[in-house]
Parts: sequence; structure tokens; C-alpha cells
Amino acid sequence: MTTEATDEYCLAEGESAKLLTGHPWRRFVVLGDSVAEGLCEPVPGYSELQWADRMAFELRSAAPALDYLNLGVSGLRAHEIRAGQLEHALAFRPDLALVVGGGNDAFSARYSPDAVDAELSAMVSALQAAGADVITLGMFDVSYSPAIVEWLRPGLRERMGRLAERTRLMSERLNTIHVHLTDHPLSTDPGLYSADGRHGNARSDAIAAAVTLRRLGSHLGR
Repeated sequence: MTTEATDEYCLAEGESAKLLTGHPWRRFVVLGDSVAEGLCEPVPGYSELQWADRMAFELRSAAPALDYLNLGVSGLRAHEIRAGQLEHALAFRPDLALVVGGGNDAFSARYSPDAVDAELSAMVSALQAAGADVITLGMFDVSYSPAIVEWLRPGLRERMGRLAERTRLMSERLNTIHVHLTDHPLSTDPGLYSADGRHGNARSDAIAAAVTLRRLGSHLGR
């Protein structure tokens, strides 16, 4: 049985310390929906610490004085994240921020890429103007979840792909620390998703944490 300790896609022992030792961040804030809040369905052999909390844990292991605030709330669309969380995030005075949103928008056939782009861009720009490095995300493609009914898959897959590509282009335009999971080798693996059909499970979160921390290490020149 594969466990986090033997999973080739997860962090190796001691890897996080090599990536993050001496990192400059001391105030980490997370804005977003359920992907940020964390709904981590357990998987035997994997940590139940959800993605953003795992990031905070590893960052704090390298810098014990790190302060962490997670504002994520399940079910929110991009405009609701900005309206309800951005002011609080800025008041926290972060030097590192994670902004994740648009997934709930993309579940709807009424998904507007331009509207989501505008909301995400506004949050990223405001946080950068306040002095924070900003992490953005191209999500795992949940259309491969076995809980998604077959007739919904093609439209959802197209919208999730478009959201990921638009977010990637935004990240290039705004110079964020971008984490692109959508074309990860396991994104199409049904075993990565929870029974609710909308989220990843504990293995998904462990893999996402590994990819994100490696991206932060790359940003730091490690």
C-alpha cells in the first residue's frame, strides 16, 4: 500500500527543510473557498493536515515566529472571496499570501472567465501593493472524480481547464508564485478525489503541498 512516506509525488524526509530553511516570510494569509479552508477526506497512510495548514506547518518549522491566518470559507465564488476576505487579509499585514478561487464559479455553466479573472487579479494586485508575495493556483481537475456524473464531465472539464489557463496567464501578467496542478500526472487519477465529487482527499492535499513547497523553494533559488 502506498503511503505518504513512500509516495514518489510527496515530500521526501528532510526535503521541506532544504527548501525552506532561511525563508523570509513571517506573516502568511490564505484567501479562498473550500480548497483554502480544507475539506481533507482521510486516506490511510497520509497526513490529515490539509493543504494550506500543511504549508503553514512547514513554513513555521523553518521559521517558528511565523503568524498564519486562514480566511477560506467553503462554497464561495470569486467575488464573494474578495468582498468578504480581502480587507481582513490586508489588515493582517501579510508578507506571503495564497489566493485560490474560481472553482465554484467553474462548476456552473454560467462561469464567466473575465469576471473571475477580474476578481482574482484585484485580490492579487492589492496584496502585492501591500508588500506580499502572492501564490496562485491552477487546481487539480475535479472533473475526473468518480462522483461526477458522466454527462457533466465534458463541460466541467472544459471550464476547469479554462480557469486553470486563465489563472496561469494572470500569474504571468502579475508575476505571482504560481502552482499549476491541472496537468499534474495524477490529476486524471480518480483515486485523488473525495467522495463528494468536489474536492481532493488527503493524498491530493499531500501532493499539492509538495508541489507548492517545491515551487516556493524554486522561488527562493533552492
